[in-house]
Amino acid sequence: MYDLARGPFIWVAFVIFIIGMVYRIIQINALIRVNENYKPSKVQQKKPAKKKAAKKPIAPKISADEIALQRILKFKDSLLYKHPVVAIVSFIFHCCLLIAPLFALGHSLAFYQSWGFATPSLPDGLIDFLTILVLVGGLFFLIRRLMIPRVRAISSINDYLLLLVTAAPFLTGFMAYHQWFDYKTIILLHLLAGEIMLITIPFTKLGHMVFFFFVRFFTRSEHNWGSGKKGWIV
Repeated sequence: MYDLARGPFIWVAFVIFIIGMVYRIIQINALIRVNENYKPSKVQQKKPAKKKAAKKPIAPKISADEIALQRILKFKDSLLYKHPVVAIVSFIFHCCLLIAPLFALGHSLAFYQSWGFATPSLPDGLIDFLTILVLVGGLFFLIRRLMIPRVRAISSINDYLLLLVTAAPFLTGFMAYHQWFDYKTIILLHLLAGEIMLITIPFTKLGHMVFFFFVRFFTRSEHNWGSGKKGWIV
């Protein structure tokens, strides 16, 4: 089973991930084109009655103070202002979520043994610390979903499963690094958990790991940094 998880299963996970991401990019691009190329129907295209041409009003100049006020108001509408703890934890969580697996020495060695190339790596102690931050962040979001009524009301079983799918590779990797329990069993679970996470990214909310900037700056959501725009539909 270990040989399958380390060999064919990894290839299957990568192929599904790539195909899924290509599909999602095509889907999003199609939605954008529909949105941008929208034309009203013939009924809506009735020519308005001719009116005397009126002089266009000159737009008033915006002072520096007004620009600063607009920026303050926009900041007050952001997650960082309304829920600073959630914003900071979310930022740290996502940074560690990306850095830890990409720069883990064990993953670099696995790439070299399997495909003949090695990726840059960070010290094991730092990766261990980043992994702990991911697990603590995942626990924070779980408790938040369970304890805050307005968040619990919009949470479904899929949200809790996605938290489990996200945390499982880090928890098993942490256990394997510290050699807790049977190493072969834990490393097998680590491989399977990572492959499941990779497969689910294109087809679930975990896709925002890839479409980070679109989600954060162009769409409205609970974890949005700004006020959002309606040009993107994800």
